[in-house]
Amino acid sequence: MQETLDQLSLNKWAEVVTVVPDKLTPILTDMGLYPGKKVKILFKAPLGDPIAIDVEGYTLSLRLKEAALVQVKPC
Repeated sequence: MQETLDQLSLNKWAEVVTVVPDKLTPILTDMGLYPGKKVKILFKAPLGDPIAIDVEGYTLSLRLKEAALVQVKPC
């Protein structure tokens, strides 16, 4: 089973492998989450949702259900 972005630990870099097909897939890819991009979690809200991620130089905020659509591998 592939690790997803919502499961990634703080400050660990990972590479996007794929974005699971969903109605949000085009929006996530437009925001720069597509295969080959390097990402890391910068911050998790006190209750865990939302999270802030670094996408190769810019910060993006995602809800956990959105982050669960992005499959990653450690790098």
